[in-house]
Amino acid sequence: MRRRPLPSNSREEMEKSNGKPPRSRICFLAMLAAMFWLLIFYFHFTVLSVKAPEPQKPVIPFSSVPSETQHFSKESESINPVQYFDPPRSKNNYTPLKPSNDHHDTHQESVPQEAKKDFPFLRALKTAENKADPCGGRYIYVHDLPSRFNEDMLRDCRKLSLWTNMCKFTTNAGLGPPLENVEGVFSNTGWYATNQFAVDVIFSNRMKQYECLTKDSSIAAAVFVPFYAGFDIARYLWGYNISTRDAASLDLVDWLMKRPEWNVMGGRDHFLVAGRITWDFRRLTDTETDWGNKLLFLPAAKNMSMLVVESSPWNANDFGIPYPTYFHPAKDDDVFVWQERMRKLERKWLFSFAGAPRPDNPKSIRGQIIDQCRKSPVGKLLECDFGESKCHSPSSIMQMFQSSLFCLQPQGDSYTRRSAFDSMLAGCIPVFFHPGSAYTQYTWHLPKNFSKYSVFIPEDDIRKKGLSIEERLKQIPSHVVQEMREEVISLIPRLIYADPRSKLETLKDAFDVSVQAIIDKVTKLRKEIIEDREDKDFIEENSWKYALLEEGQKVGAHEWDPFFSKPKDANNADSGSSSAEAAKNSWKNEQRPQS
Repeated sequence: MRRRPLPSNSREEMEKSNGKPPRSRICFLAMLAAMFWLLIFYFHFTVLSVKAPEPQKPVIPFSSVPSETQHFSKESESINPVQYFDPPRSKNNYTPLKPSNDHHDTHQESVPQEAKKDFPFLRALKTAENKADPCGGRYIYVHDLPSRFNEDMLRDCRKLSLWTNMCKFTTNAGLGPPLENVEGVFSNTGWYATNQFAVDVIFSNRMKQYECLTKDSSIAAAVFVPFYAGFDIARYLWGYNISTRDAASLDLVDWLMKRPEWNVMGGRDHFLVAGRITWDFRRLTDTETDWGNKLLFLPAAKNMSMLVVESSPWNANDFGIPYPTYFHPAKDDDVFVWQERMRKLERKWLFSFAGAPRPDNPKSIRGQIIDQCRKSPVGKLLECDFGESKCHSPSSIMQMFQSSLFCLQPQGDSYTRRSAFDSMLAGCIPVFFHPGSAYTQYTWHLPKNFSKYSVFIPEDDIRKKGLSIEERLKQIPSHVVQEMREEVISLIPRLIYADPRSKLETLKDAFDVSVQAIIDKVTKLRKEIIEDREDKDFIEENSWKYALLEEGQKVGAHEWDPFFSKPKDANNADSGSSSAEAAKNSWKNEQRPQS
């Protein structure tokens, strides 16, 4: 017998009697819960999604901070060294560079404008404020370049020069073989037969001993690129096409621009060293017969600083540093003993000259200087023409300089000569005939007041007026000569490169002076960028003037302007009427370092 269904009210009464809630109430509660969750999801996706998320603390992608920097403040750790930054145009003719890394360009466009206020180099500036850190503001980051850019060249040292076996000159950390002190001209230690073009390897080896190296580029005051640029071009200066001459430079720039360290300032905090004259890296055209490579004309290289033994007076991306001498002391006492010895020497010659004539150069005054040395009873001449062995002897050169009050330093194949530094090392007062031979070159290492340590005789006084060098020098009072010689002797530490395998205790050598100058340059640039006050009126062709100015001075007419007038057909050329052409004969300098 089938049971009839109960009426609805009877079913509800039965559920109540069993202690269960009515089904209608359950359905109602379920609907409320569904509506609640729908509202939650709607609020989350429509309201919260339009609110910008809180910025996350960036993570520094470089090597971990070394132990000596662990005490930096938390605030300094919040600076991201690779935040994307579009620096303003600088006095170095800077154009913002776009690396081949597409990810960088895409990300840069997505960065909010506010983020650009956090300059990526702020952490490096903040390190200088930490007085407890002896390296604050002095850290150097060194790129770990592939060996093809440096060490491989030393392994293949026989190809570094067509005329000279450079293998012996790259020994002893670049100092070359030790010199024997048979004639007693040198001191007993620290003297080497150093090649004048060896600064590449000497400087790099000194950098390995630098006390403030860091593996964290975000705290670095500057970035060193250990590329042996001078050795590289020396391999290919004769008999090679421009593609071969440019290959390593183009390869280097490509490698650097892919590095995150480069992107921080577009390379303007980077520097490298080349132990050759600037004209070897300033080929004007892609004509095969033109001299050198175009490293210093590459857009990226224009952002870097390049230290060379002779810089251009019309460009702002290279800086003059001293040629290496024969003296490389390992401790301060070696320098003090040598200085005292130079003070006590008796100097029987009023002036001397070591060098060869330049008969093929009608503008050279060497012929007149040689004639005056020969005729003067108080002048000493050491001719360095072919077959003259004494000019290949460091002992003969230094002995003559030590016995002279004044040493004549006219232009060589280019503006500068290594001989100027050898003579000052001997306590001999240099006599310059062109401001480009020293005064506008080595502004980091020599006093701006050139009359304190040298004598200047304009070339035209010799060339056109027939001025007597002997009579000019005799006019200088003896007490002034004594003061000038003392100034020269006091400059010796700044003009020499200490032994790369050691470090001077208190004295600053040419390496120390150069590194500090680069740090000061980069630090000043960073502060100008932050304050948006870079010199917009900088004229690069007057770059030789800017180095001579005191703080606050403005560039104007200068007595040396005629010395640096460029030929009308130069078309932005970087050499004078003869410097680049004369550089083609620089092989003579390799065979005769004092010529």
